[in-house]
Amino acid sequence: MTATELLALISAALLLQLAAGIGWTVWRRRAAQVTAKSLAPAAKPAKTDAAWSGWREFRVAQRAFEDAAQSHCSFYLQPVDGQPLPPFKPGQFLTFALDVTPRSADAAATARVITRCYSLSDRPESAHYRVTIKRVPAPAEQPEFDPGLSSNHFHDRVQVGDALRVKAPAGHFFIDPDPTVPAVLIGGGIGITPMMSMLRWCVAQQPQRVVHLYYGLRNSGEHAFKKQLEELAASHPALRLNIVYSRPGESDHQGRDYQHQGHVDVELLRRTLPHGRHQFYVCGPPMMMQALVPALAAWGVPVADIHYEAFGPASVKLPGAPEVTASAVAAVEVRFQRSGRTLTWNGRDASLLDFAERHGVAVESGCRSGGCGSCETRLLEGTVQYEHAPDHDVAAGHCLLCVGRPSSPLVLEA
Repeated sequence: MTATELLALISAALLLQLAAGIGWTVWRRRAAQVTAKSLAPAAKPAKTDAAWSGWREFRVAQRAFEDAAQSHCSFYLQPVDGQPLPPFKPGQFLTFALDVTPRSADAAATARVITRCYSLSDRPESAHYRVTIKRVPAPAEQPEFDPGLSSNHFHDRVQVGDALRVKAPAGHFFIDPDPTVPAVLIGGGIGITPMMSMLRWCVAQQPQRVVHLYYGLRNSGEHAFKKQLEELAASHPALRLNIVYSRPGESDHQGRDYQHQGHVDVELLRRTLPHGRHQFYVCGPPMMMQALVPALAAWGVPVADIHYEAFGPASVKLPGAPEVTASAVAAVEVRFQRSGRTLTWNGRDASLLDFAERHGVAVESGCRSGGCGSCETRLLEGTVQYEHAPDHDVAAGHCLLCVGRPSSPLVLEA
């Protein structure tokens, strides 16, 4: 082979690799399928992009409430080992292992470890990380249900000086660093937290970049970061602030506390955004995500310019995304090898995790939304399909049970 031919071969390989990378970035939320036979069943590879491997201890250096009702609490975390903190991509999250005692009438109830993911709510700092956690009460219309286990644990139990086990920042939801494209940040409820990270990074690193922030919530009682946002808007002309209250209180004044009444929807964006290309970043509760994200695509926004992350189990379908195939709900056998159980999947359960738990198969789990990787299980035979590619980077030859459904007979290591 001549030198010219060798150079051409290398160039072609690099172009193929680049195309594959772009495809993953743009379509990371498309339906994905993992096949045991097509993946090397080796041990998990080291993740070279992780800031550190496994769990690392952090000390709570400060707590601060971010709203009038004290329902949003920020926790400032510093590493116990005193080593510098690596930067993260604005919009990513941290994964926590929490020793939680369930709320129970049984005084002998023992603590158990749960895994939860929370978005970083500040720009990268060398001295600390910050997460902001909203207390989740029992549903007003269903008070018999328990309040949020981990959020109430943070609010009631986690104090300054406490140590927490934390995994490195992760996630594929983060802002594009191109300063020439205006960013539209849309946060619903606690979905404001990754938007704060993106916004504060833009203000610090790209102060001339145009940023439109849309923050939807009920009223001033739960308006997190109100003072900070108003100060940022006053000092940075490139920031366009759009606060949207759905149920303003008697003391809430339009033009002072909020700019719009109703909900963040495409009609509001049509009225208030200038013409031209924008990058959209959306995070919020399921109903908001299910309505807004497909509406952006229907409006004509290129799919490559729509980035989103849901809090809770939202099913978001973009035009052109493939449907889950019929084989994903057919009756198939699922063998849990370590547990010695062979069961029949009939489509009744939303995920393999729900299926395992219903049949008494013990499986570790955390976020239940494809983010933390706690339920990652070796896939020995068969294929697992995801309606949307999970945010966690699944190791070769493994699958995530919390968002996976079988599309063929399976043998799982669990």
